[in-house]
Parts: sequence; structure tokens; C-alpha cells
Amino acid sequence: MNGHGYGFTVDEDATGKAYDSHLARRLYRYLRPYLAYIVLGTVCLLGSSASQLAGPYLVGVGIDKYIIPGRLEGFSTLLILYMVVNTADFALRFAQIYITNYLGQRTMFDLRMSLFRHLQSLSLRFFDRNPVGRLVTRATSDVEVLNELFSTGLVTVIGDLAMIVGIMGAMLWLDWKLALLTFSILPVLLAVTFYFRKKLREAFRLVRLRIARINAFLQETLSGMSVIQLFNRQQRAREQFDALNLDHMDAHLKTVRNYAIFYPVMELIGTVSLAIILWYGGLSVMKGTLTFGVLVMFIQYVAKFFQPISDLSEKYNIFQAAAASSERIFNLLDKQERIPDPAEPVWCDRIDGAVQFRDVHFAYNEGDPVLRGISFEAEAGEKIAVVGSTGAGKTTLINLLSRFYDPQQGEIRIDGTDIRNFEKKWLRRNIGIALQDVFIFSGTIRSNIALGEENPALEKIIEAAETIGASEFIEKLPGGYDHELTERGSTLSVGQRQLLSFARVMYKNPRILVLDEATSSVDTHTEFLIQKALEKLIAGRTSLVIAHRLSTIRHVDRIIVMHHGKLVETGSHEELLQQKGIYFNLYQLQYKDQEAALPEA
Repeated sequence: MNGHGYGFTVDEDATGKAYDSHLARRLYRYLRPYLAYIVLGTVCLLGSSASQLAGPYLVGVGIDKYIIPGRLEGFSTLLILYMVVNTADFALRFAQIYITNYLGQRTMFDLRMSLFRHLQSLSLRFFDRNPVGRLVTRATSDVEVLNELFSTGLVTVIGDLAMIVGIMGAMLWLDWKLALLTFSILPVLLAVTFYFRKKLREAFRLVRLRIARINAFLQETLSGMSVIQLFNRQQRAREQFDALNLDHMDAHLKTVRNYAIFYPVMELIGTVSLAIILWYGGLSVMKGTLTFGVLVMFIQYVAKFFQPISDLSEKYNIFQAAAASSERIFNLLDKQERIPDPAEPVWCDRIDGAVQFRDVHFAYNEGDPVLRGISFEAEAGEKIAVVGSTGAGKTTLINLLSRFYDPQQGEIRIDGTDIRNFEKKWLRRNIGIALQDVFIFSGTIRSNIALGEENPALEKIIEAAETIGASEFIEKLPGGYDHELTERGSTLSVGQRQLLSFARVMYKNPRILVLDEATSSVDTHTEFLIQKALEKLIAGRTSLVIAHRLSTIRHVDRIIVMHHGKLVETGSHEELLQQKGIYFNLYQLQYKDQEAALPEA
């Protein structure tokens, strides 16, 4: 299995450099508002490090000055001071951990909001090319990696370095010969650390790679569970998941094996170092050139010496993972695939709703045109149907009219003004769209009808639902308009979801109405309710009705027939049947079993 399976892209493999000045500068912009917390956290950490360095020194002084000579005077003061130092260490470490984690959470919050705002501003063309799972990973997993950098990596590295330098300085000050002899083990320690750092970095990369594949597979499988069960693919899906799960387990066990060797090796090196201290220090104590208290200090300092070195190795992996995650995040933030608003937008209190397409050419992919010179006009209040076979370009008209995309050539006008001169929010506020595939959000019926409004009027919502015929089933639900819907409205029938989409349009009360296959997925009774409501909804509005079911469009003012991205026929239902062209063939295919004869030309 390669890195491209299950919506997985090769950039997930990136390990990144542990330090990149450009990325560091960009991350600093998010840290800058919280510099006071960084400074405070660093001060607490340095204070904690000083407290930890003071502890062994006080123990050594107590042994040499009080315990061995048998002096009691001043010993209790030393013990109180020792307790104060350790209590201060506790308080400072608590403050440092809380401050740095608060810093991480605030920075992560700001970064996620930046990502979300940016994603909302991108055009649909961007989402056509980028899987949703990948974008979700950017805003969750990658941001979480940066949180680890801010909360446990950035400040604590300073503390680890301060601890190492402090211990080395204390040991050299106490006895430079014993200190240098102890430091002789450092080359071996560093060699082992760098070796395992490389091994662990590769192991962690493999774990991230495998868990991303598992997540992608689960998302795809759970979304398509009905199809899997319908075609009895459960066994095959289990086998695929078993392979992915086993792959992830092997990668994780690889990290466990590395840690299982790394920590015992570090302890062995620490034991060798301790043995050197006991051998040379013990001889020095016997000769009288070193006090017993100083020897105890060395033993305690060595015990503290190896922990920050191990931590720094782990922090390197955190920095490297953060560099890779920040690179992916900023690559996303740098995407500028936007539909721009005009510098000085045209503003109207009210539009009549006349729509005009002028020689519109459009292609989703270069060299593969979808629309080829489309030109037509819908007068204000006119009802126009757009028909054609699948792939003719019908839905693309909606995408262009709503400015989800801009045409490569030609222009679209509303009331004589190019829609590129309107602000997108204003434009879309005046266009109501009911799609075949209705998207229902988690939340109440009320919030799903009044999308986009913070405090919608319940009376207006009820009026819209009653007009469209949706109030009948809504009032039977527990809680009525406050009934909580599940994800995508899975507890509602297809017809009920479609009625909700019509209620949304009715509530919005737009001047231009677009119906895209809006009745193709409902039963006869529901279609009757919708057709009855549509008479009220369409009245006085410019309407574009896109449909495969020709029975739903007989009473429109005009029918436009599209074929391979071109407008090939236009006229009324009767006129198009008399032409015996593409519309005639579509009609014949749908109704040859229902009607024995067709109107003569």
C-alpha cells in the first residue's frame, strides 16, 4: 500500500527540519500576543531548576557541617531551608506547567481559528482537489503537534539546558578533577542519544503514517457502510482493516523496542558514571582530599544529569514533528484560491431578478470545457427550465450564477450588472437554491431552516414551514421546531429533508430561485405537496428549474435544452416536441411506456 491510498497524500510523509527560520518567524506571529506567558513560564522554570540544584548542595552541607561533626546547632534551620527549597520547586513547577499549557492551548485556538476562517474563504475549486479528511487533519492533528511544541517543548528546552549547564558548573566548582572524570562518559552518552534519536524519529514517522491510513480507511468505510452491507463486503473490509491495523501495530512495536533498549542503555551509562564517582570519589574521601558530603552531592547531581539529556533527545523529535506539521499548516494557509470581491461593490436594496448569460465558457479542468458559449436571458419573474442529459452542464450554471466559480470567458448579469461587481454575500443572499442532495446540519429544525441567522424569529420559521407543507411532520417530532437532528439529518426521510430545504428557501425569500433536481428523490405524495408549495414559492420570482423529470416542468414559461455544454434548443414544451430534436428524444425515453402516441409535428 502506498502513500496515496484512502485519501492519503504524500505530504503526510514529511519529517521536516528540526529548525526552519522561515517557519519559526511565522509561528512567532501566533506566539507574540502571549510573550508575557513565555517569559513568566521561563522564569518559573529557571527558578525550579535553581531549586533542584540547591537541594543536593544543602544535603552535602548538612552531611559535612552537621551530621559528621555531630553538630545540632543550626541543623534544624538547614532542614527548614531544604523543605522551603523543595516546596518552592513544587510551586514553580506547577506554575510553569500550567502557564506553558495555557500558552499552548491559546496559541492552538488562534491557529485553528485562522485555519477555519481561511478554509471558509477558499473557492469550491480548492475543495474539488483536496480531500476533506486531509483538511481535517491539518486543523486537528497537525495543530495538536504544535500544541505539544508550545506546551512541553519550547520553554522546557531552556530549562533542560539550564539544568545541564548548572549541574556541570556545580560539579566543576565542587571538584574539577572528579567532574572531568565523570564527564568522560559524555561522548558515549551523546553517541547513544543521537543513534536512538534517529531510530525513534523514523519509528514515529511510520506510526503517524499508519494511523493516518487507518483514519482515512475508517472514514471511507463508515461513510459507505450501507453499500458495504448491501454488497456483503464486510469480510473484505475486515481483511483490509486487519492489514492496516497489523501494519500500525508493527510500527508502534518498533518504537516500543527502541525505547525498551534506549532507557536501559541510558541507565547502564548512568550506572557506569556512578561507579566512576564511587571509585574515584571513594578513594579521595579515604585519602582526605574530598569530603563525604561532596561525594553525596556528586551522586545526586549525576542522578539529575541524565534526565535533561534524555529529554532533549525527545524534544528534538517534537521540534521535528512540529516543523513538518507547521509546514503543512502554512502551505494550506498560503493557498489563495479565492473568488475575489470587488474593491467597490455595487449595492442595491432590492433587485428585480433578471438573469443574463452572455457567451459563457467554463472548464473545471483546463482543456476539458463544460460550457461552450452559453447565452440566454431570463426576465424578472420568468420561469425557465434547463434540461439535458447527465454531464450537459446544467448544475454548472448554478455554480457560476452563485459565484462558486467564475467563467473563463463571458459574463453573467443580474439586472444588467455583471455579478462580479456584487459582493458575494449580497449576491448569494438574493439567490435561493434547493438541491437534490440536501445537507442537514446537526442542530434543531429551527436552526436548519433559518441558516445564517443568529436569532431567527420563530414566527417566520413556522410561516415558511407551513407554506411549504413541512409543518405537518415537524410538529409530530419530539420538541417540534426545537427537535435535535443528528448528523446529515439521518433520522429524517428523503422527502422530509427535501421539504426542509424548501422551507429554507421560503424563509430566505430570495428574488432568484434555483431548483436543481429538487423533486427527483421524493415519493408521489411528497412531490404533490412540494409541487403545491412551489406554486407559491415561484410566484413573482425569477426561477431556473433544472430537472430530469420532464413532467415537473411542463408549466414553465420556457425550456432550455443543453447538450455537451451547448444550448441547442429553446422553446415551450409543445414547441420543443414539435421540433423532434433532443428534447423530443428525452421525452420519448421517459414516457414511451406511459403514452402510446406522441403529439404530431
